[in-house]
Amino acid sequence: MLRRLHKEQPASFAFTPANETWARAQMTKFPEGRQASAIIPLLWRAQEQEGWLTRPAIEHIAAMLDMAYIRALEVATFYFMFQLAPVGSVAHVQICGTTSCMICGAEALIEVCQQEIAAKAHNLSDDGKFSWEEVECLGACSNAPMVQIGKDFYEDLTPEKLREILGELAAGRVPTPGPQNGRYAAEPLSGLTSLKEFESGKKAYNASAQLAVDLGDTVKRIDGTEVPLLTPWLGKGGKKAAAKKPAAKKAAPKAAAKAAPKAVVEAEKAPVAPSKADAPAGAGKKPRTMKAPRKAGADDLKMIKGVGPKMESLLNKLGFYHFDQVSKWTADEVSWVDQNLEGFKGRVSRDNWVTQATKLAAGEETEFSSCAKKGGIYQ
Repeated sequence: MLRRLHKEQPASFAFTPANETWARAQMTKFPEGRQASAIIPLLWRAQEQEGWLTRPAIEHIAAMLDMAYIRALEVATFYFMFQLAPVGSVAHVQICGTTSCMICGAEALIEVCQQEIAAKAHNLSDDGKFSWEEVECLGACSNAPMVQIGKDFYEDLTPEKLREILGELAAGRVPTPGPQNGRYAAEPLSGLTSLKEFESGKKAYNASAQLAVDLGDTVKRIDGTEVPLLTPWLGKGGKKAAAKKPAAKKAAPKAAAKAAPKAVVEAEKAPVAPSKADAPAGAGKKPRTMKAPRKAGADDLKMIKGVGPKMESLLNKLGFYHFDQVSKWTADEVSWVDQNLEGFKGRVSRDNWVTQATKLAAGEETEFSSCAKKGGIYQ
């Protein structure tokens, strides 16, 4: 299905102060430079605020997340949960039209929406209060046919019952969601056949319907004032915890300086010893590195699946030039390298470089290296 932005767009978009605070808090869930990962929740919040997702909203959020507009637009047009055209100011009705609901009468519910709201899906009613669409399975097959309105399911529907629900909403009331034929949840229509001992202790409604009743208005859109802006990952104060300064080390006693003998050592015989200070906490152990390749020249690390020209350059920069270096990495050392590949974290483990390098160091070919040599294929 082709999804395009609505032809009529507002001039601008801005989050409400509460939603702005919420959006900024979501961005702190992700490491610096990875804020784009918050794109879906921020787009959803904008839709909750406005009712639908506008072009100014998409571009505003892209700017917040330092993304190209087209990348944010790709997300908005890919997911059908994002409404790209105006929806009813009171309610947008989503009718499940998949197998169970279709068999049990979804087409009759669609006819009700065509008569009471608009002849075509995604069009507004004459008063602008309602809109509707047919959607894929909403997961309430045992209570078919059903619709979702706002955040609630209205199940076990008949055309007459759906008309009644729409009338209640139009009058400013929120009908009780859940089964509409007297069922408590999804038990057999003839009544319980098991777990009868729990019958006397149950509440007036099933859990989801009871929550909706307790909230009182589940058609209302989120505006940021419903619940506290919870950001537990930032602590109670809502600010990132300050990094603890390492304890000052006591100065080592001065020792008499010894003159080091002068010697010219080949780079291959003088690898740089790993230092614990070089490795980030919990990131494993730094492998032994080299200042330069051996006299014979560096190995073509691009023969390892997962290593392209850019990755090879990065590995050389870290001090890795030869297959046998990679083949000797321990699990802790693999963890360190995985954490220090800028923009390629996890690549070592994903493509099992150690196994590949072991074969290549022994003069054997891997399936990938054989293919790469024949066709010059690099990742």
